Amino acid sequence: MREVLTRFGRHNIGFLWLFVEPMMFTLGVTALWTLAGASHGSALPIVAFAVTGYSSVLLWRNMPNRCIGSIGPNLSLMYHRHVKVIDIFASRLILEGGGATISFVVLSLFFSAIGWIKPPEDVSKVLFAWLMLAWFGVSLAMFLGALSEQSEIIEKIWGPASYLLFPLSGAAFMVDALPPVAQEAVLILPMVHGVELLREGYFGSTFKAHYNIAYMALICTALTLLGLAKTRQISRLVMPE
Repeated sequence: MREVLTRFGRHNIGFLWLFVEPMMFTLGVTALWTLAGASHGSALPIVAFAVTGYSSVLLWRNMPNRCIGSIGPNLSLMYHRHVKVIDIFASRLILEGGGATISFVVLSLFFSAIGWIKPPEDVSKVLFAWLMLAWFGVSLAMFLGALSEQSEIIEKIWGPASYLLFPLSGAAFMVDALPPVAQEAVLILPMVHGVELLREGYFGSTFKAHYNIAYMALICTALTLLGLAKTRQISRLVMPE
């Protein structure tokens, strides 16, 4: 609750910005793609392609943004012995994950209701892919958030890196439409596997997906362990105000 009030305040629509903000971004990109008649290498509806792609980007990319440099502004909370560094990370990650999820669900239901996109062919795959992308975002956010408390360079590097990863994340292209060499290159990035699985769950037989969930799970597990270890380490060094 404190994090919600600190970030969104009590004015205008307040905490509703939690999911309205990502919705506005996704809708803006969808509108631009539609008006421009952009091609994404397939016959899939542009609206459905944009919603599944850019919603997933907001899920994993915004989590590190919120955790990097988050300890300093919340040092006063550390005065309470039961409040740990992991609690600060968790509150921000829950907000980001919840906002992106609500945005994705609302947009999917809205566009399905007006007939612009079809309902997912396999809801279980969509749900599983979304959870995998959330896991990747959480593990990456904890690791980078903890590292940023030891070095300010992490915040400087993550900004440009997140923008470079954005076009490579699978949001704006299909892996199947790329040359074989390019496919191997982009599949090094774990989030691409999650996006491909998400779209397979959405489009099913009309979409040829390329993914290896075991590989993605391995990367997420490694990042989780590194993130937890680094968080435990900095917890011993943080001095409450």
